[in-house]
Amino acid sequence: MEAPTAYAHRILDDELDELIEALPAIALEGAKGVGKTATASQRARTIHRLDDERERAVAIADLARLLAAPMPVLVDEWQYVPPVWDTVRRAVDDGAAAGSFLLTGSASPRDSGTHSGGGRIVSLRMRPLSLAERFPVTATVSLGAFLSGARPEVDGRTDAVLADYTDEILRSGFPGIRGLRDRPLRLQLDGYLARIVDRDFPELGHPVRNPSGLRRWMTAYAAATATATSFEKVRDAAAGGDDAKPARSTVQPYRDVLERLFILDEVPGWKPSRNHIAELALPPKHHLADPALAARLLGATKDALLKGEAPGPVMPRDGTLLGALFESLVTLSVRTYAQATEASVGHLRTHRGAREVDLIVERGDGRVVAFEVKLTAAPNDDDVRHLTWLGDRLGEDLLDAAVITSGSDAYRRPDGIAVVPAALLGP
Repeated sequence: MEAPTAYAHRILDDELDELIEALPAIALEGAKGVGKTATASQRARTIHRLDDERERAVAIADLARLLAAPMPVLVDEWQYVPPVWDTVRRAVDDGAAAGSFLLTGSASPRDSGTHSGGGRIVSLRMRPLSLAERFPVTATVSLGAFLSGARPEVDGRTDAVLADYTDEILRSGFPGIRGLRDRPLRLQLDGYLARIVDRDFPELGHPVRNPSGLRRWMTAYAAATATATSFEKVRDAAAGGDDAKPARSTVQPYRDVLERLFILDEVPGWKPSRNHIAELALPPKHHLADPALAARLLGATKDALLKGEAPGPVMPRDGTLLGALFESLVTLSVRTYAQATEASVGHLRTHRGAREVDLIVERGDGRVVAFEVKLTAAPNDDDVRHLTWLGDRLGEDLLDAAVITSGSDAYRRPDGIAVVPAALLGP
């Protein structure tokens, strides 16, 4: 899906360059269209594109010759020929040099019998463009600085307003299509979603007997964006008004395959390693790979979102659909920045939702930075009450806390909690 334009630097590039200097084999994983091939191609001397039928036939006939080429060798969409993975793993065991192999994959072929590759092939997740990659000169606030525990100064100003964030939600972070507008953009997103049903499911060995049923389930899931709604409620919403809702035995493969395609990108419930917080609930928070896919499934338009309308199935949520999609856009961005700093991302929710924190970014030592995401320009005391509560519970283990907003100015409140417009946050 990448358009023939000049390559734009990705945050993952720095991580990849560091690893190539030390490791023989690296796999870039992520949904189709996120830019894996473009990024890996910047470093490869030999490229094998296994989504091409002719190149796939050659690979199947002679796997050893596939890798006996000027290095680094890029095997693009390796999952079409799963034995490639074990062939690369064996080459690493035999002493392949650092930077020998790059693999890209848009699906995880769990049923192929491939070895995990643990210790031989290091996997990196690539996501659609974060806000810092879309607007590379605007970030003035660093997640890495928050994670340092130094309580950095927070400042900066952005011209981005709510309508701009709404545009970014609808445009997507897929590099090859975000330059389109209006009907061409909508048709490309429709085609992306249709391919999941018509091609990707069958290619993973799961032909879809009821395409409209899968589409309804995906739409119901999109309506649950940025919530921890139970899958039972998602299944109910997928009934589409019919008396008969899809059976659990039908829905579970939907979830499994969409996870393997990296289309579902759920945020797990946070499990504190250094503190005990009673009554934590651990259901995942629902997100698709890109909020543009959720918006398109729901038929959401810019005007409807800005008016507070919520097309599609009704789901229990606090706030508007635009607020949920804005949180999804911020979550995509924070996860990209967190990966660059070797941190993990979860969310906090106590039973019955009495306390919720949208994003918990955890360092390797278990200390955390907490974020709330608010569709507001000026957060008030009520907007930060869960961050204040968390600070009381964690003490020094809470390195910093911030509200990510749709406003214009970055600053610290008198209570020390940072206020950061989404466009100003970077790695």
